[in-house]
Amino acid sequence: MTAVTIGIGTRQDMRQAAEELAGAPLIKVKLDDREITERIRAVRRGAPEARLIVDPNEAWDLDILTGVAPELAELGVEMIEQPLPAHADDDLAVFDSPISLCADEGCHTCSDLPDLNSKYGMINIKLDKTGGLTEAIDLARAAKAAGFKIMVGCMVGTSLAMAPAALLGPFAEFVDLDGPLLLQQDRPNGLYFENGRVYPPGPGLWG
Repeated sequence: MTAVTIGIGTRQDMRQAAEELAGAPLIKVKLDDREITERIRAVRRGAPEARLIVDPNEAWDLDILTGVAPELAELGVEMIEQPLPAHADDDLAVFDSPISLCADEGCHTCSDLPDLNSKYGMINIKLDKTGGLTEAIDLARAAKAAGFKIMVGCMVGTSLAMAPAALLGPFAEFVDLDGPLLLQQDRPNGLYFENGRVYPPGPGLWG
């Protein structure tokens, strides 16, 4: 299972996007610092059964997070990804969040883990950040040993970039490998996506 993404838009547009994703088990919602709960409420109306995670992309501060987290929890949001800028997230160490917080820009390799323990309960592993599959696997194992939950994510890219990351799926609570869906054209024999689920590529993907 992989998340499918709803981009930032008007409440009406985001509700319509959620309705078009009917049946998708996991939706990731991009947010900025405006109309946060209103937009999530609109998405929830459009996809009442879906699991929701949100990604503010470092757009919030602690006051915003403190204000919206309780209502987002009531709306069924299960995780907030990198709510504060990575260089200014020390305040998270004293914030008792009702929703799991996930480090994205704040976590690249194993060396980042010691500084994250008091701030986040989850990390987002991306091969683009780790530099490759070997470090990604080492990071996943070290994170699990340190008590972190794991999300496997991606940048925009073809199935050739996503397929190795799919190997990290067994470590993860959430998988977000929908990069090929954001492209006008993917590589031939790529990953197959259907209703929020991702299936292995054909052998021809590897050339």
